[in-house]
Amino acid sequence: MKASVFNTPIIKSVCRGLSIFGLYLSGWKVIPPPDIKPPYVVIGAPHTSNWDFLLMLAAVFLTKIDVKWMGKNSLFPPVLGLISRWFGGIPIDRKQSLNVVTQMVNEFKSNQSLSLIIAPEGTRKKVSQWKSGFYHIAHQAGVPIMLGVIDAEAKEIRFAGFFTPSGNYDQDFPLILKHYEESKGIVAKNGL
Repeated sequence: MKASVFNTPIIKSVCRGLSIFGLYLSGWKVIPPPDIKPPYVVIGAPHTSNWDFLLMLAAVFLTKIDVKWMGKNSLFPPVLGLISRWFGGIPIDRKQSLNVVTQMVNEFKSNQSLSLIIAPEGTRKKVSQWKSGFYHIAHQAGVPIMLGVIDAEAKEIRFAGFFTPSGNYDQDFPLILKHYEESKGIVAKNGL
């Protein structure tokens, strides 16, 4: 396992303490996931503001999940790249002949304890539908999807269980979306 902010003992403990304190002060609570070991894809939605990232990061520290995230290659230049990787970044080469789904499936094949977090909207702006990459990555890698819900109205970050993709996206997607129907993002107008 490569060193990251999520598995560096002193820093992880400090970040966890800050997360607990920050969540308490802001009135947010975290409903942890069932105890399941990686690999899996974590989706965090609705993603409607920059605060979502900080809330999900605090929830990840609180629940002790060691997650990775995808970023374009330009976020990983020599020095900054080391820092980005330490914060869980996985560089994506969009010029490569392999698409992003294939690149991430290969990451799962090479790391049996990978937890990959994805915002399925792909942006903080209003979208009419989610991108399907998270689903195809999970299905092709043969891993479940952890359903992370950011509910601003209830001030909760819930890990609402796991979903195992069948390979039929059109059939599975409404079942996944059901877990998010009642949640409102921090900027509600940007939600689905």
